[in-house]
Amino acid sequence: MRTATLILLAVSVAFAQHWTPPKTTWGDPDLQGTWTSDDQFGVPFERPANFGTRKTLTEQELAERAKEDNLLETSIEKGDRPNAGFWARQKGVDAAAVPANWVEFARRASRQTSLVVDPPDGRIPPLTEAGKALAAAAAARRGQLPGTWLDLTMYDRCITRGVAGSIFPVIYGNGTQFIQTPGLVAIRYEMIHETRLIDLNRHTHASANLRSYMGDPVGHWEGNTLVVETTNFIGGHVAVGGNGAAGPPYSDDLKLVERFTRTSDKTIQYEVTVTDPKTYTAPWTVAFPITQEPGYQIFEYACHEGNYAMHNRLSAARAEERQAAASK
Repeated sequence: MRTATLILLAVSVAFAQHWTPPKTTWGDPDLQGTWTSDDQFGVPFERPANFGTRKTLTEQELAERAKEDNLLETSIEKGDRPNAGFWARQKGVDAAAVPANWVEFARRASRQTSLVVDPPDGRIPPLTEAGKALAAAAAARRGQLPGTWLDLTMYDRCITRGVAGSIFPVIYGNGTQFIQTPGLVAIRYEMIHETRLIDLNRHTHASANLRSYMGDPVGHWEGNTLVVETTNFIGGHVAVGGNGAAGPPYSDDLKLVERFTRTSDKTIQYEVTVTDPKTYTAPWTVAFPITQEPGYQIFEYACHEGNYAMHNRLSAARAEERQAAASK
């Protein structure tokens, strides 16, 4: 299952074969610092069919992606945004989903043809029948005015994006900070500001009765790789992909296995394998590098304080209901 990921990791390691990974003062591999997935922005989550099982771009395709990324940045600065796999073209200063100064960009184009690296075709395995029903229900709600606040996603409500959604590259807020102490690794995410505490001394998970949206993580080192297995999720509310809102919500049987491997002074190779037999017919894996950039830092994410979208969508729904009632 992990062949594709191992190939990507081997490529990263090959460029850093003369580099010695740093250690903390107590001897653990050092992952500390603030990292970003910005350079993967614009890489398709699933691989377009025309690439087949090819995992990397040709030099010409890489140049085209770099040109597209530059056009995306230039266009947003002017107040419109082109279709770069995320948006249809829109015009005007207020066309962006967020203020233009919030938007982050790739500093260098990625060679990956998709973020999903396993199965070999870079496509998420088919959904189970239960997964299909959940996906259809989520699609039916998308774009509709909410009946109540419960019809809005956990991300809309500033509650969580889930584990994977917190590190996958999106429009902004792609910072991830690592802080280490003996026996403990803290992972802090920029968007929604959730923090996970990875216990390196515990080898079993908490009781199945103890659950959370970010699950129960247990970690250990395999050489220079931090391996984190997370279970005990609250199912039925958060999806694995995007901002925790793309696709069907995962079930309470979800298990994530993440691997963080520092491959250079400015790069950590990230990998996560998703296993959820109630939702997907087979496990699947996402992998990509996260990088350190000069001056990059995590900013305040005042989600609840600035969540006018939630208020406005609920207000608009009630206004339409009043208008419909009056017309009768």
